Amino acid sequence: MAGKVKRPYDNSRRQAQVRATRAHVVAVAKELFVEHGYPAATIEAIADAAGVPLPTLYRLFGSKRALLEAVLDISFGGDDQPVAFGDRAEVQAALAEPDPGRMLDAFAHICRQLMDRASAVQRVLATAALVDPDIAELAAEIRRQRHTGQSRIVAALVKRKALAPAYDEAMAADVVYALLSPDVHWILTGERGWSGDDYERWLSVSFRSLLKPPRPRKASR
Repeated sequence: MAGKVKRPYDNSRRQAQVRATRAHVVAVAKELFVEHGYPAATIEAIADAAGVPLPTLYRLFGSKRALLEAVLDISFGGDDQPVAFGDRAEVQAALAEPDPGRMLDAFAHICRQLMDRASAVQRVLATAALVDPDIAELAAEIRRQRHTGQSRIVAALVKRKALAPAYDEAMAADVVYALLSPDVHWILTGERGWSGDDYERWLSVSFRSLLKPPRPRKASR
């Protein structure tokens, strides 16, 4: 009699449970970080609020810094998919837009959405960096990544020969980096009370100042 064929082990259900637990812990951690600050929101308090045993939390993330990184990653990207922000479909679609002005408008919308998700936790990062050298190192790395990623907007203008002659590529990249500073977003929306739509319109107008002026039309005879 032939032996029974063993079915391959299917761990997809367990993977889904682990992913759901991670997402739940990240959401709870973000709430506690924003409400209490990074130092005061202890790993024990996060585990307790999430209803997850402390050893499980450490098994999922390894450290409090890694948990903060997960909070930042999901806040930046909008989900837990392992896709770099610059490789996401909406960013690639914006970079593929042939009209420079519409490309900049698309990036204004993308960046507004990112700030809506991530502004509060970026303030957590900034304040924690003042007292925690490990987090200061993380904040510095995120700033470097932000400048590199945002420079792609300017590189796209240069490729289209659409950058205003008043700027060289490096200066324009610094301008975009400044416009998209989390501090600027907080000043306008948190301190001055701008809506998200106000902020997005301002970004669009500010971005378009980088564009080469259109050529004047020749007068018809």
